[in-house]
This record gives sequence, structure tokens and C-alpha cells, in this order.
Amino acid sequence: MHYLSVEGNQKLKGTIAISGAKNSALPLLASTLLSKNNIMLSNVPDVADVKTLLKLLENLGSTTVQKDNIVSIDTTQVKSAFANYDIVRKMRASILTLGPLLSRFGHCEVSLPGGCAIGQRPIDLHLKALEQMGAEIEIKQGYVIAKAPNGLKGANIIFDKVTVTGSENIIMAASLAHGTTTLVNVAKEPEVVQLCEVLRDAGLQIEGIGTSTINIIGTDGALLDMQDITVIPDRIEAGTYLCAGAITNSGITITNIIPKHLESMTLKLKQMGFGIEKDADSITLLPAETIKACDLETSEYPGFPTDMQAQFMALCTQANGTSIIDERLFENRFMHVSELGRMGAIIKLKGHSAAVEGNTQLNAADVMATDLRASSALILAALVAKGTTRIHRIYHLDRGYENLEGKFSALGAKIERLEE
Repeated sequence: MHYLSVEGNQKLKGTIAISGAKNSALPLLASTLLSKNNIMLSNVPDVADVKTLLKLLENLGSTTVQKDNIVSIDTTQVKSAFANYDIVRKMRASILTLGPLLSRFGHCEVSLPGGCAIGQRPIDLHLKALEQMGAEIEIKQGYVIAKAPNGLKGANIIFDKVTVTGSENIIMAASLAHGTTTLVNVAKEPEVVQLCEVLRDAGLQIEGIGTSTINIIGTDGALLDMQDITVIPDRIEAGTYLCAGAITNSGITITNIIPKHLESMTLKLKQMGFGIEKDADSITLLPAETIKACDLETSEYPGFPTDMQAQFMALCTQANGTSIIDERLFENRFMHVSELGRMGAIIKLKGHSAAVEGNTQLNAADVMATDLRASSALILAALVAKGTTRIHRIYHLDRGYENLEGKFSALGAKIERLEE
């Protein structure tokens, strides 16, 4: 097993290019199950989660070829609608195959995803919506067994709460359904928007893209003529590197981004005293005279993303004053607090809020990654800690960050991947 060794007291400088968004690549790969033709996806991040979903699609009968950041995929020969536990347990997003498989074949068996470290995130909203579209669903021996022998039917569906994967799953399910589906309280994340745009470009009649209400006229079971796709940049990876520059109070530039997708993060960085310079596809972070404390609350897009909460918590340990962070989306997303505490961070928890004391000298320690984003927060803390920090269980990082050591090294960080 590998770990990361990160030397502290570092300054960063330079420019790095941001990879494609994992959280967009995954639903886009699942959507190829709706296609009648071979598709090429470019700017696909070379991360573990993508490899896992490609393996699942291959098990279903797809042909995939991956070279660097380009994936060619042909799902026309898919015959199986059985997504087995051995693969689904490795990645929660595998549940995204449920909607397209059921819509295409009229039946499917998809293993229930395993529990997630940051919270339960149940799929009841997915199942309830599919039942409203006429599906018969039972849970048996750990599998969702879904049947719609006459095809799914359009319906008016109101999500009880905003759900990103739920929105994506039902958008794909509605694509091949009979009649019109209206979805209310849809997630507006850029990754959901790109999925809708790709389906629209494939000939699907879909209205309301980017809003909370979407109308879809299904194709009555006809597969789509999907076009080649370029995955949008990863706004969470971009935010992570901006925080790396911020916590070391260094000037860095990130490229291959869509600045609009980062507005909630760049606004918060400005409030903390950092300079932000934007171009069409790049952002430069300028050092702050004084890093100011900030308060933030996570919420759905376009609000502050929960996936950036841990990174900003690490940054707040170096701010002047006490910062208050409210986590409103996931019940267990403060597990990194104890690991930051091992490095000397002073963080007090009360319910879904964390008070982070600033001007704290962090010290190197052996720490353990508990989930994907917590892992990156530990790297940020290690950059300013006194001594060399060892971060264990970094397989979490490999799920969502491409060439992490290479990119940090390009900015001047002293970081190595070593064997336990």
C-alpha cells in the first residue's frame, strides 16, 4: 500500500492544467448505454473511479478503449442488464447505470451501492421516481431488481430534495421513455447541465437545461445518435489547487477551467484577502497581505460545494481569526477534523458546524485519509506544517485526482508517493 510524504513550510509557484471532471465523466459514460453508435469522449480524467465504471460497462458487454485521456466506447452489443456487487461496491456512482439500463431493456438488476464514509446518501429518491414512471421495483439479496416490461412512461416527478445522481439517473431514464417527463427540483450542477446538453445534442427533446425544472420528451425506446463528447473541467480539482496556493500564500495559475463554475470559491478567496485574476479559461491567485477568517455554508450549486469544505477548513487554520463552517449536505463530512487535529489544528465541532481557530502552527504527523476530499485537505495542511507529513490510505485520492504528485511537484511542492 502507498502513502504520500509531504514536506512542509513550502511556497508554490507556477501554472498547472486542470483535468476533466470526474463527476461529469461518470454520468456521461453511463449515458452511452442510451446510444446506438460508437462514441469518443475526450478530456476524460485518468482516475480510479473512471476505470471502475469502464470495467462495469465492459462486464455489461460494451467495448471500451482508453488511451491517455480519450475513451472510445461502443455499447451497441450490450445484452446484459446485470450490474454485479463486486464492481458496484467499489464506487457509489455505479448506480448511474440503473436508469439507462431499465429504460433501454425494460429490466435490470443493479447491486445496491455500499455505504459511503461521508453519509448514507440513500437511493430512495431514484427508486421513487422510477416507480412513478411505472417501474416495478424490489430489493432482493442486496440488488435492486427493476422491471418495466412495456417501457417506462413519462411522469411528473418532484424530487423531495436536490439530488445530483438522482437527477442524472432519472434524466437518462426519461430519455427513452414513452411520453413526456417533467422533473422538478432538479440539481443545477455543471455536471448535470453537461449531461443534458449531450443528450440534447443527440436529438433528445429536452427543455429547461440549467434550471430546476426540466421537460423531456422520450424517444419511445429508440436509441440516441450520440455525438463525440469533451468532458468539462473539474471545478473541485481546480478549487483544491487554488486552496493549495492560498494556504501557502503563493501566487499560482490554473488553466483549462470554466471560471464561472468556480465563482462561489473565488468569491470566498477574495473575502479572505487573496487577489483573483480571471481570463477566459484560467485563474491566477495572488497572495494576500493578511489571510482573513471567513464563514461559509455548503449548499447545492451555485452555492459553496460540499466537496470543497475540507480544503477550506485546512486553509482557515492559517487565517487571522476564527472561521465558522456549516456543513448542510452530509452528516459525516467532518471526519477529517480529527486528522487535522493530529497536526495541531484547533477545531471545535457543534452539530453541523465547525469553529476553526486560525493562526495555528501545524506540525507534521502520520495521518489517515478517510474520504476523497478529506485526503486533499491533509495534503494542503502538510504543505504548511513543520516537518514531513505522511498521509496513509491515499487510494481515496486516486479516485478523483489525476497525476496528483506530478501537478503538485510542478508547482514546487516536495511530495512523494512511497511504499508502506
